[in-house]
Amino acid sequence: MSGELLTEVLVKSEQINGRIKQSAEELSSVNADIAYALTSSDPLPGVKNAADKSSAVVRQLHDASEKLTAVNQALQMEIRDRTLVDHQLAAAVEQEEGSRNAALHDKLTDLPNRVLFGDRLEHGIAQAKRHRWNLAVMFVDLDKFKSINDTYGHQAGDAVLQTVAMRLKHTTRNDDTVSRFGGDEFLCVLTELHEQNEIAMIAAKILKAIQAPCCLRVGDVIVSPCLEASIGISVFPKDGANATELINRADEAMYGAKANKSGFAFAH
Repeated sequence: MSGELLTEVLVKSEQINGRIKQSAEELSSVNADIAYALTSSDPLPGVKNAADKSSAVVRQLHDASEKLTAVNQALQMEIRDRTLVDHQLAAAVEQEEGSRNAALHDKLTDLPNRVLFGDRLEHGIAQAKRHRWNLAVMFVDLDKFKSINDTYGHQAGDAVLQTVAMRLKHTTRNDDTVSRFGGDEFLCVLTELHEQNEIAMIAAKILKAIQAPCCLRVGDVIVSPCLEASIGISVFPKDGANATELINRADEAMYGAKANKSGFAFAH
């Protein structure tokens, strides 16, 4: 029985108990009148028998009321126990979800980690096969990130990674997945694509978002590091048939973009 149903039963039971008590009080009042009538010199025939039966009914009503009260108390305890169990279950579910989220997300940026990204990419490949559309993997690497750490400190470096993560999420679509691959490397999987120039426009948009002016508070100091990135792009099914091949080809293209200072480059 659910907690809501238990509460409904308890309310109805208390209402019935109230009616029983009211009936017992009314019957007791009638009994008092009958008892007074019996004191007269010439009581009506059968009045005494009626009075005795009425008193027995009163006792039965009181007995029923006491039993119903005990049932109500048991219901109240059941509701309290059920509510406690529900709260404990909700807390356990929340803790489990928190643990699962921590196992599948990067601690610093809260982006999906490699494990979750790999699962999303495999799912995206399956969808692309089914619907015969293109899928793109973008390997994003921050340029000169080491110099930011060396110049401003690791706290500033962490703030930069968090900023880039936020910009990547805001620049891509809800159905896309952005992941922190490790260090200053990020991976994006873009689904439901049709033409290469569409992918190039998205890459240019991501670069523009990353390179936007940045002001970060590091302790009591405001710093404004210059953010730049290189992006390598692989496309399914042209550049790979599985997640590993697509990531590796995107990684190779990223190094080509970095060497050529072209911003982004496609695998070929």
